[in-house]
Parts: sequence; C-alpha cells; structure tokens
Amino acid sequence: MAPHREGSDASVEAMVAQVEKHPISSILIIIAMQTEALPVVNKFQLIENPHSSFPKGVPWIHYHGAYKDIIINLVWPGKDLTFGVDGVGTISASLVTYASIQALQPDLIINAGTAGGFKEKAAAIGDVFLVSHVAFHDRRIPIPVFDLYGVGLRQTYSTPNLLKALNLKTGKLSTGDSLDMSPHDEASIAANDATVKDMEGAAVAYVAELLKVPAIFVKAVTDIVDGEKPTAEEFLQNLAAVTATLEEVVTQVIDFISGKCLPEL
Repeated sequence: MAPHREGSDASVEAMVAQVEKHPISSILIIIAMQTEALPVVNKFQLIENPHSSFPKGVPWIHYHGAYKDIIINLVWPGKDLTFGVDGVGTISASLVTYASIQALQPDLIINAGTAGGFKEKAAAIGDVFLVSHVAFHDRRIPIPVFDLYGVGLRQTYSTPNLLKALNLKTGKLSTGDSLDMSPHDEASIAANDATVKDMEGAAVAYVAELLKVPAIFVKAVTDIVDGEKPTAEEFLQNLAAVTATLEEVVTQVIDFISGKCLPEL
C-alpha cells in the first residue's frame, strides 16, 4: 500500500501546484450559524441547493452562486434534528468541512464566523481578525506527544498581501466545544497565546490540512471573554451587528481574492 499512498500524495501535490498557477475559481465558505450565514448569502445572492450531494437526511445546507470570476459555495450545518438549534461545535464543523471538500473540490476555504475576544490581547467588540494560527484548548491528553496532538497547533494559509490590503487585525485562534471558559480552558487558551476563541476553527483547519486544501479564518468579535458581562448575554446582544460587519469583511476578502492565484494572497 505504501507505493500507492506515495503516488496519491504526489498526485495531490501536483494538483495543488496546478491550482497555485491559476486564478482562484472556487471558494468554499464554512459558517456555523444561520445568523452568520444569511448576510453573506444575501450579499452574493446565493441560492440554496435542494439537491446537494450530501448524505440523505443530514440537515446541512448548501448555497451556491457566482461572483465576478469565482464560484462561491457556502455551507452551514443547519439545525440539529433533535433540538432545532444551529449545529455549532467541532463535530459538525469537521463533518461539514469533510463532506463539502469531497463534494465541491474548492481551491480555497474561508471559515468565517463570530468569536469571543480577549481584552488582554486588545480585542474589542466588532473587531475582525484574520487568524494566523489555530489550536484546541479542551483536548487535554497529558501524555508525551499526545499532548501536542491534543492541542493541534496549526498555522493557517499565509495571506500577507490580503492582511495588508484590508488592514485587518491578526492573532491566534483557540477552539473548544463550550461557549464558556473553565479554569482548565483558560490555562490552555493562555498557553495557546490566543486573541480570539471559537467553537469550530481548529476542526476546520484539521480537515482542510488532511485533505490538502488551503484555508483562511475570518473571525469577528461578539463578546469579551475576560470582560465584565456574562459571555452568553454579550454574545446575543452583539450578534446581529457583528454579523453585518463580518459580511462586509468577507465581501472585501472575496473582492481581493478575485483574479488572484493562491501565492498572490
């Protein structure tokens, strides 16, 4: 099996190299919540695909359309079939990212969404960050090497020209499956040197790396994790306004990407 695997890796690398030589033509936007997704759907006049190639019965929603010279696919996990709420968290994010890459074969992934920010790192409500690194903060495995695997630190696809052109803030993202922050989480987040925290990013990054698709992460701050207000209250209070800001920045990102090859980002 080894020769076959090596051949497959060489084939994938050749495909990536080929993509890098041509303008980006297909973008996959992964978003966790309907409230985050709809402003982007409306901005680009994306249409829901009622006949997606996702497994029958899953709640995942696929929107698609064209903007300038780019095919845009946007996928969000839909509503949980049991509880009727948005399918947030790392499990849904991993599954949706994997299935979407397999079905849609994008040149680039944009994981866009809201996040908590840390005032200690100078984050403020409404700030939008282009993430430099992602890691998990709630996968604690205190065994040598397994501990590093648990944290899963990864550098995102480097986009220095995009960062400069849009004058965005940058920082590290820490991901976990809880909205609040336990003392254990807090210590792990500090160790990750995170400026923002979310519930999906590192999972999307893991799958993207596994399937060799470059991914960037655009995160807008809805709440200050180390602030005075309760996280859930502040998150809900700012969600609508911040998702509008998120849509504006995602539009700017796609406008910048249009006509460019991956290395030009």
